[in-house]
Amino acid sequence: QVRLVESGGGSVPVGGSLSLSCAAIGRSFSGNIFAWYRAGPGMQRELVASLTSGGTARYGDSVQGRFTISGDNRESTVTLQMNDLKPEDTGVYYCNLKRVVTPTYSHWGQGTQVTVSS
Repeated sequence: QVRLVESGGGSVPVGGSLSLSCAAIGRSFSGNIFAWYRAGPGMQRELVASLTSGGTARYGDSVQGRFTISGDNRESTVTLQMNDLKPEDTGVYYCNLKRVVTPTYSHWGQGTQVTVSS
């Protein structure tokens, strides 16, 4: 079955950087959209960044200019480079791989914790 394996979470001081990676096991990145979502404490998931297999990247307003998403189609891997981290970036970050046309699907990683200290 499909698994999304996340890595790179941790604790970092304000202004620091972290890099998150997600590898799709059993599903190709090709033809799909990779994305990172996050959920702050008591909050619903929100889109952080997304990347199509064709190379189109989009970002949530709160991370624009600070985060960069990149992917390796060959390895079905996506990376989120997070710079200038702020306390409000704290949350559980989830990797998602989806297909928006038939046959549609959506796969989620189990999440990785990112904590930014004040």
